[in-house]
Amino acid sequence: MLRLLSGALRVDTIEIPIANLCDRLQGTTIVQLSDFHFDGFRLSERMLVEAIEASNAIDPDLVFLTGDFVTDDPQPIEELVLHLKYLRSRSGVYAVLGNHDLHYRRSRDIVTRALERVDIPVLWNQVEYPLGPELALVGLPDFWQPQFAPEKVMEAIAPDIPRVVLSHNPDSAAVLEKWRVDLQLSGHTHGGQIWIPGYGSLAKLLKIINRATPKPLRRFIPYLSGYKKVVDRWEWAAGLHRVGDNWLYVNRGLGTYLPGRLFCPPEVTVIKLVKARSS
Repeated sequence: MLRLLSGALRVDTIEIPIANLCDRLQGTTIVQLSDFHFDGFRLSERMLVEAIEASNAIDPDLVFLTGDFVTDDPQPIEELVLHLKYLRSRSGVYAVLGNHDLHYRRSRDIVTRALERVDIPVLWNQVEYPLGPELALVGLPDFWQPQFAPEKVMEAIAPDIPRVVLSHNPDSAAVLEKWRVDLQLSGHTHGGQIWIPGYGSLAKLLKIINRATPKPLRRFIPYLSGYKKVVDRWEWAAGLHRVGDNWLYVNRGLGTYLPGRLFCPPEVTVIKLVKARSS
């Protein structure tokens, strides 16, 4: 049943050009996984294992997990980490939390402790240098949290240092545009789940329809208001986007909500960092 709702897993590869990337980091390979929603319904164990095996087959330098490990109840994280501990990389696996990981007051501590038990640090307004001082890794709280505070951490990084930012909700890219962000990795949207070929996510279309529909009639159109509860910028629902001078990549996630996915398969993302060409 889950396979029918989600479709087959896809591995997508992108290259990100980065200004003044040092020679040593040319070709650095990163794997991104996102939006597991591991709760016994929204992600099958079979697909989870397949995604982990796909990541390990890449032999990445780093693995980044961009939130929503659980749905509402945080307890399934205890079983999820028994799988995530098999993720392999040369320089570590790092995570940030999504809005669902913070659903209850106790959720943050439960999810964080479980991940850190299997050596997956959870970054919360923090900067790390897992590959050395030439590349900064920034991890932020979920955009909807009052603790989302990128100012201090972003301004603590020397301006000539490239940086990758993990931020669950892609709407945060509008705020982060004021700083150098060589690559922001997000999830949250599941790619919109239903994709219209040649146009984009169904939610993007619903946003337009909502504006054109008189308020008394909106409640009669399925899902017409639901899109607003996820993100505002549905044009960033999936894939690679330029936001000012910054790059944003939005992973389609692994977990699946009803009514399922159409032309929007669950995703493992492989990212290669390369030197930007001099202009």
